[in-house]
Amino acid sequence: MALPVRDQLKYWGIAALVFVVVLWVLGDVILPFVLGGAIAYFLDPVADRLERLGTSRGVATAIITVFATLVFILMALLVIPTLVQQAIALFNTAPQLAEDLQAFLTDRFPSLVDADSTLRKSLLAVGEKVQERGGELLEAVLNSAASIINIVLLFVIVPVVAVYLLYDWDRMISRIDTLLPRDHAPVIRQLAGEIDMVLASFIRGMGTVSLILGTYYAVALMALGLQFGLVVGFVAGALTFIPYVGAILGGSLAIGLGLFQFWGEWITLGLVAAVFVSGQVAEGNVLTPKLVGSSVGLHPVWLIFALSVFGTLFGFVGMLVAVPVAAAFGVIARFAIDQYVGSRLYRGLESRDET
Repeated sequence: MALPVRDQLKYWGIAALVFVVVLWVLGDVILPFVLGGAIAYFLDPVADRLERLGTSRGVATAIITVFATLVFILMALLVIPTLVQQAIALFNTAPQLAEDLQAFLTDRFPSLVDADSTLRKSLLAVGEKVQERGGELLEAVLNSAASIINIVLLFVIVPVVAVYLLYDWDRMISRIDTLLPRDHAPVIRQLAGEIDMVLASFIRGMGTVSLILGTYYAVALMALGLQFGLVVGFVAGALTFIPYVGAILGGSLAIGLGLFQFWGEWITLGLVAAVFVSGQVAEGNVLTPKLVGSSVGLHPVWLIFALSVFGTLFGFVGMLVAVPVAAAFGVIARFAIDQYVGSRLYRGLESRDET
């Protein structure tokens, strides 16, 4: 006989509470495992396709691992040093950028900005603060042995966890399926399948969109000669999964830097703006519909809310689990609404008349 609804809610509530407590207490500890699980989930379809082509799971995992290692080595040799160099240079030139902005406003709006104005002092303070904080951040990262050890462990543990989970993914899912409550197994499988569809469409799709747009922005801005173009493209691409934030932040940063570097070269400035406009047009009309689809069910406002809440409560790990949790809540909410619409609580006397 199935457990009463009250007991079921109690047990599921305890499970949810344990999940939140573990996330709260062990956030930094479980970060490599969350990242490794995300990578394994992302690459599982590739391994499945290789298996359908006739390889074993072990061979498929080995092929993916070797290919990923080669890509990482190539990026480490060609992209990462330039990215770090440009990021450090951007921190160091922040005061100069603030002075250039001050000079720009002084030349064109002398009545608004004078030697003793609040705006002038604010610009100088912002530039000094950015350089000070940026220097402190870099110094802390470079000089803190604990930080270096954590970064090294992250680069070591994450690939190992990802490889093991990728190899055992199907068996792990099968094992979890055998542990489902028998009375609720069909419904749980249905909801899990819908959640997986949402996550597959969003995470894998938006991951590909972010990679394409980030590469496009970086290459196009560097081709136009914009300083720090690689950093701007990386930031814009990495934030593409947050609706509108990547384009707005990246575009504002690129145009702001372009105003200092290309002032008077209006065609070049127009091309910088056109890079982001064309990127948004391609994302909205080609990339997102083709790679993500229109049936994901994650509303932009709901996604931003989930990222904000989980990021505030649980830090970076919270932001990583925000999308899966938001997708799960969305699927469960739609299921609950369907159950409610079909219940006597909603239909009232109408359902009694039909019977």
